[in-house]
Amino acid sequence: MAQATTKGASETKKQVSQSYWSLVWWKFKKNKTAVVGGIILIVFYLCFVGLAEFLAPYSLERRSNYTEAPPQIIRFIDAQGKFHLRPFVYGLEKHIDQETRKRTFKEDPSRVYPIYFFVRREPYKLFGLFPTDIHLFGVDESDPAASIFIMGTDSNGRDYFSRILYGGRLSLMIGLLGQFLTLLLGCVLGVISGYYGGATDMFVQRTTEFLNAFPDIPLFMALAAAIPKHWSPVTVYFMLTIILAFVRWGGLARQVRGLILSLREREYVLAARSAGASDARLMFRHLLPGTMSHVIVIATLSIPGMILSETALSWLGLGLRPPLTSWGVLLQEAGTVYAIRYAPWLLWTIPFLLITILAYNMLGDGLRDAMDPYGGR
Repeated sequence: MAQATTKGASETKKQVSQSYWSLVWWKFKKNKTAVVGGIILIVFYLCFVGLAEFLAPYSLERRSNYTEAPPQIIRFIDAQGKFHLRPFVYGLEKHIDQETRKRTFKEDPSRVYPIYFFVRREPYKLFGLFPTDIHLFGVDESDPAASIFIMGTDSNGRDYFSRILYGGRLSLMIGLLGQFLTLLLGCVLGVISGYYGGATDMFVQRTTEFLNAFPDIPLFMALAAAIPKHWSPVTVYFMLTIILAFVRWGGLARQVRGLILSLREREYVLAARSAGASDARLMFRHLLPGTMSHVIVIATLSIPGMILSETALSWLGLGLRPPLTSWGVLLQEAGTVYAIRYAPWLLWTIPFLLITILAYNMLGDGLRDAMDPYGGR
């Protein structure tokens, strides 16, 4: 009995002596919705950012003769009812409608193309570091007509599944890069504004109010339209990231300022000041870390806004431009009545975009609750 009591007391002591971040992790794990959102985001970033070339059966700009071909169904049972251990797809046969003069494709059961795994195709660098030419799946290309388009093709005959993978890389990364720059600007200007006060605080706060006075999308459009047409696609990409960060930093700076105002009179800050700590050390070594839990939550909830802003600008033709490919660029190509009517598979981008936004919101809500481990929820 005494041993059990001692064991229970030691467990209670261990739980009480846990650090703040241990308590945050413990509470976060209890939120299954947030955990699912985090797992989805890890899988998405791994697939779209790290393994896009490995998962894509074709390169980004590889074209075929199958323009606007529908998705090919992966099968295990053929037309005769025979089961195959190796999955396969049927070949595509082109037909011309004599009335509408529209080109259509139908499956040809006489042509069977088995799907092979870990095939050698176009060379690339895995994770941008390791040269290789192994792709996850593909068909035997000794037959020029062999193809596998599990999500169909676009108007230029390019595999849409491969383009979604490559496009997701830019869309997901612009959210992270844009939010990183927003954090940099918002945290630095917010802590300076809250610490010094006076004219400095007045200048920073009036600047944020000036930026917030403009609606987001029209301001994005005006700044993005000012990007010169002759700039390289990579330069446009980084410029668009800077524009998104420039417009978004104000809200974070105001929140950091409010937190700094409540922290700068704490005992540990006064002790550090009396010990001779410089203003820079007080701001970035003692005050700013006290706002990190709040900043992490704000950043997580703001990344979806960055992704949606890039998507909207690219869809309007003011964001990323070919040959760069993002989900917004793909939606621009699919944003016509003709595409919706005759090539609805070009809307495959929308589910991936919605799942990403939903996963970020699930993760952000979970972090918001977990960052208050002593709360009742």
